[in-house]
Amino acid sequence: MATPIVRVDEPENAPTGTIDVLIVGGGPAGCAAALAALRERPDANVVVADTAAFPRDKTCGDGIAPHGLDVLRDLGVTDAVAGYRAVERMRMRTPGGAEVATPSSRASYVVPRLVFDARLMAAARARGAMLIRRRVRTLEFAERPRPDGRGREPVVVVNGTLAARVVIGADGANSVVRRGLGLVANPPESMAIAVRAYAALPATDGPAELFIHMTDEGWPAYAWSFPIGDGRANIGYGMLRSRLAPGDDGASAKTVLHRTLERMLPRTPAEPDTLRAHHLPLSTHRPRQPSGPVLLVGDAASLINPLTGEGIYYALLSGMLAGQAAVSAGQPAGAGRLYRRSLDAELGRHLRHTTLLAGLVGRSATMMDAAARAARTRTELYDSLVELGLGRGTIPASTLTRLAVRRAVAGRR
Repeated sequence: MATPIVRVDEPENAPTGTIDVLIVGGGPAGCAAALAALRERPDANVVVADTAAFPRDKTCGDGIAPHGLDVLRDLGVTDAVAGYRAVERMRMRTPGGAEVATPSSRASYVVPRLVFDARLMAAARARGAMLIRRRVRTLEFAERPRPDGRGREPVVVVNGTLAARVVIGADGANSVVRRGLGLVANPPESMAIAVRAYAALPATDGPAELFIHMTDEGWPAYAWSFPIGDGRANIGYGMLRSRLAPGDDGASAKTVLHRTLERMLPRTPAEPDTLRAHHLPLSTHRPRQPSGPVLLVGDAASLINPLTGEGIYYALLSGMLAGQAAVSAGQPAGAGRLYRRSLDAELGRHLRHTTLLAGLVGRSATMMDAAARAARTRTELYDSLVELGLGRGTIPASTLTRLAVRRAVAGRR
């Protein structure tokens, strides 16, 4: 379970010429973009800019779904979860108390981001990516002389000094790159806030399982407990930011989050020094990817599953597609259009279906109760729910028609 120590290039080794692909953000999306770009063009000059030194902690549930591992295998990374135990079972408890606990068709893993992200960054550097520590503040379009002296070429200039043919924004929910494109941020009512901690797991004879406990207080909201395999669990609680208010006793919103986590998971008290909060673009509000040389991936593109908050698979997949597009487009100006088409081909139908379900589930917690009760005896339904929440699942045509009618009726009320 060793955590790689990732060397940062010294200032004198920082790039001075035009960079082929500049990636802002070194998390899973950024590393996948770097790996994909260098797989397509091993001689490409790929630079990753991040404010942190790796390894570094990242507030997250740490769950790695099998779909994300599929992407990493495609990129040649086979050791991302090495040393961690597969978790083959998930338990879900709905707001009404309905429970379903069934072995999943494919196992997930729980790997602290301190380890997982450092492994991906080490893999990207081994492939040839350069890591520099930079806080990106500005983004502008300009022209510079071509290396061969034949005229000028369009470039994207970051911080006034770094020039790149293509920039990939993998810098999270509060993306500077996204703002630099003039794209609006997620509306406040579409942002979620979650608190995460680590806790000792009580001894049990049962199989390890991912546990999700939903609540109708501030619905949609839920707590989770994901076993790491070393006697600890990643625990947390998340809800829409717009529904979080100070407590009746005047307690701060932060205190309310901590209290709710303690109440919902009383058997796994949090280690106080590991409590961290973060924001998620938990919504169906996503910006349209522009057609030019600046691409948005992962949280920066609001690619979060609105049903579950899962984002690592989307981050890895979108990063891979963006990295491919960045070096495969005939001209940098066409990279955005190529990436947008690739992303829609891979996730478009899935995202449209999760948008439909999120609209219905957000209005009625009882829908989750009914789904959980039905999934107890229908394995295929359970697997479909898991695919919708963690992967790229879609809704069968017959069910889709019924749900569309229900949404239309609900919208007229």
